[in-house]
Amino acid sequence: MTQREFLNMLHVAERLKDEIRHSTTSKGREESVAEHSWRITLMAFWLRNEFPEADIDKVIRMCLIHDLGECFTGDIPVFAKTDADTKKEDQALRAWVDTLPKEIAEEMNALYDEMDALETTEAKLYKALDKLEALIQHNEAPISTWEDHEYSLQQTYGWPNVEFDPWIRELRQEVLKDTMEKIEEAGKA
Repeated sequence: MTQREFLNMLHVAERLKDEIRHSTTSKGREESVAEHSWRITLMAFWLRNEFPEADIDKVIRMCLIHDLGECFTGDIPVFAKTDADTKKEDQALRAWVDTLPKEIAEEMNALYDEMDALETTEAKLYKALDKLEALIQHNEAPISTWEDHEYSLQQTYGWPNVEFDPWIRELRQEVLKDTMEKIEEAGKA
């Protein structure tokens, strides 16, 4: 890889710093896709001892690259994203990845294939963290930023993705407790 290729890759990835998600921080500021990706990566790093059988370095790589397709399509909230949106994002991402230096493109494509298949512990863990981080962030955000449908979404989202592991299931349960307390405190129950 040349230095110019490296810089060009970084210039594309930088777009995620400006790509706003349907989420706000605890102070009410709109969150970027890059911030979300950073935090699920941190979550994976901190869970190293909870998942000794998993290749956490691979999970970290998955977390880092999981939303790069949004460099090309923007962030579409899960409740608004269609299969056509997903297909368009995946096609744009894979087309870009195929232009990268061979060894990087091969690794990224292999990771994306594994992530899409959701068969390995690593892929399941990355996907669970992706869902959980969104829920945690919504719980941290002011409830005034929630849309009406998010009260129920916070209670139902991500459950299928945590079923593979008891520790992650219990984490989802704790997140639900936080959700219910937040709703109750706001008088929205």
